[in-house]
Amino acid sequence: MVFLRSCLFFLWFALASVVIAVGGVWVLLLPRRATEVLSKTWSRAVLFGLKWIAGLDYDVLGPVPKGGVLIAAKHMSMWDTVILYLLLDDACAVVKRSLLNIPFYGWYLWKADVIAIDREGKASALKQMVAEAKAALAERRPIFIFPEGTRKAPGTPPDYKPGVAALYTQLGVDCVPVALNSGLFWTGPVGFLKKPGKVVVEFLPPIPPGLKRAAFMETLQNRIESTTEKLLIEGRQILASKGLS
Repeated sequence: MVFLRSCLFFLWFALASVVIAVGGVWVLLLPRRATEVLSKTWSRAVLFGLKWIAGLDYDVLGPVPKGGVLIAAKHMSMWDTVILYLLLDDACAVVKRSLLNIPFYGWYLWKADVIAIDREGKASALKQMVAEAKAALAERRPIFIFPEGTRKAPGTPPDYKPGVAALYTQLGVDCVPVALNSGLFWTGPVGFLKKPGKVVVEFLPPIPPGLKRAAFMETLQNRIESTTEKLLIEGRQILASKGLS
């Protein structure tokens, strides 16, 4: 049943993505906020299909941050991007520059004025990232980054990169850690399988500016990883009760 529902969701996902991406291409001619409206429409369509086709819903814990803050989130699946774009207002995401080369998707990212970085650029890439983040904060846009740089399967040892520390030390704003357990439900090869249940995303208490780099990294990792582990335990219990562990 999980496989069948996942197949049906994939069809819904593909159809909704094509209709919205192609049918909405004209918004690229409008101001940036029009692209945000389109992206939120896509996010709602994806979450609608997950709930009513795959039986996968979600809960949001903690206050969703607003305005000029730095948001550092655990990353386990594509779901994480979908939910953060929906929940945050006028968010500015830190993404891989290579994503801008994807037809339609890359065009919308460019129009959304994301921070696109070249991972091979090292010091120059960090300098560019900080400069663009400061410009976004001047417009009161929240900055969000996946501090491990890529998706990590549940239980994988954490690997936090220095980019998030560069932003924290240079921007001088609160950093809101985000924990989640999406990798338990959006799973399988290339994330094809969608298990029924509830993904939980939790916005944790902010880390105020002013910590030294090492202290910040330790605090950020401890908060995200400890809460993520708690959410994973709860999620595994739910899946086990359904015979889906």
